[in-house]
Amino acid sequence: MYQIKAAIFDADGTLLNSMHIWEELGERYLKSLNIEPEKNLSQKLYFMTLEQSSEYLRERYELKNSPSEIKNAILKIIENFYVYEVELKPGVKKFLENLPIPKVIATSGDKNLLKTALKRNEIDKYFDEIFTCSDLNTTKHEAKIFMRCSEFLKIAPKNTAVFEDALFSIRTAGKAGFITVGIEDSSNIFQREELIRASDFYISDFDRKDNHENIINYCGQ
Repeated sequence: MYQIKAAIFDADGTLLNSMHIWEELGERYLKSLNIEPEKNLSQKLYFMTLEQSSEYLRERYELKNSPSEIKNAILKIIENFYVYEVELKPGVKKFLENLPIPKVIATSGDKNLLKTALKRNEIDKYFDEIFTCSDLNTTKHEAKIFMRCSEFLKIAPKNTAVFEDALFSIRTAGKAGFITVGIEDSSNIFQREELIRASDFYISDFDRKDNHENIINYCGQ
């Protein structure tokens, strides 16, 4: 029997429909220069750092801009996306409204950009705090950020639900004793069965009541 008294939410791919931007950065940058990107560009850049991607774009497309200038332009694209474009995943706002427990965010993203996105989408009021991996000098391959959230909430991991779209994050939280809620996203669909097995609960669509009514029923008990 679960007793959920608090919740920790990831942001990208969980609350926000944002994962696609990371696949589109190279294409968006080139199109801003009126350059047609090659096919499968996102796949070629996928395993590169931002610095490596900038160097690749400069050499492949014989750009006059330096790698540093290209990197800064790409960072601006990311900023504009979070400030003006990013939307909530369908059903998220109503779900948060119906979740009667304290909530915080644990993210690998930029805190200021996330705050802007949450406010524009009118869900900032549902969260008591935002914790970032960069502030804590960690990643979600270790439980440090989840434990910090638990300390802030003053609720034990066994009574705290962690909502995540990343399989490795779900596994990290699960090993640390948290209740885990896997969130389906277009970016993780190839790991769907693994994510379901690794999670205590699974939400494929926040708009589907049957996907999350059990979670709400276990809250506050």
